[in-house]
Amino acid sequence: MKNWLSSAKGHRFLSHALTYFYLILLSIVIIYPLLITISSAFKAGNITAFALEWDTKWTLDNFRRLFNETNYLLWYKNTLVVALTTMLAQVFLITIAGYAYSRYNFLFRKHSLIFFLIVQMVPTMAALTAFFVMAMLLGALNKFWFLSLLYIGGGIPMNTWLMKGYFDTVPYDLDESAKLDGAGHFRIFWQIVLPLVRPMIAVQALWAFMGPFGDYMLSKFLLRTEENYTVAVGLQTFISNVREQKVALFAAGAILIALPISFFFFLLQKNFVSGLLSGGTKG
Repeated sequence: MKNWLSSAKGHRFLSHALTYFYLILLSIVIIYPLLITISSAFKAGNITAFALEWDTKWTLDNFRRLFNETNYLLWYKNTLVVALTTMLAQVFLITIAGYAYSRYNFLFRKHSLIFFLIVQMVPTMAALTAFFVMAMLLGALNKFWFLSLLYIGGGIPMNTWLMKGYFDTVPYDLDESAKLDGAGHFRIFWQIVLPLVRPMIAVQALWAFMGPFGDYMLSKFLLRTEENYTVAVGLQTFISNVREQKVALFAAGAILIALPISFFFFLLQKNFVSGLLSGGTKG
């Protein structure tokens, strides 16, 4: 047995066994909380604690109550507005910035990249007071546009680095060949380089869209009226009162959050695969 384990075949078997064990363990860690949420969302009655029980009566009443008795649809609309604004603006800015840092040499290029790293080290919690004071001075407290700007600005530093790194993988020979054919800077960017970095653009778009759905602290700090809450802040109100826990409504709302994120994932997944399989040069 010892000799077999020390052989090449034994090494492969052990490697595969550990890999599958890790994947199974990871799947349990991810799927178990999801099953609890699904089970709680479809339970009849107003439950006060999360539990994985499949032998109880299942119903859609929690979703009906969520739509008819709460401001959930309004919170959902608010979140979609912020998420789409953040995604479009952030993807545009980091794509332009990443291309500029990858292809051009300009004054303070290196220093600004280092500054991006330093800014990224500052946690959001440390800047909450500064954000609040800024919102007060600008009259932007409880405003979606200010919250969107903070999400956009917070995602620019590190994502610009990631986008620059992906642009660096596209051979500069393509740019030179296009220049010899008479292509200008914009045409090289739009028609030659940009199609080759679609996988990273898709990833950045998904990350930017997901952020407002999952963020609680910044939204809670800046949005003051219940009508302007995002879904993360609104759902928290269901379980924040110890004497009146609405666990079933919270679980039902949490499940619905995954719908637009899943839609965008399946919409963009083709770019994840096809773009990564495409080489920088062909033929």
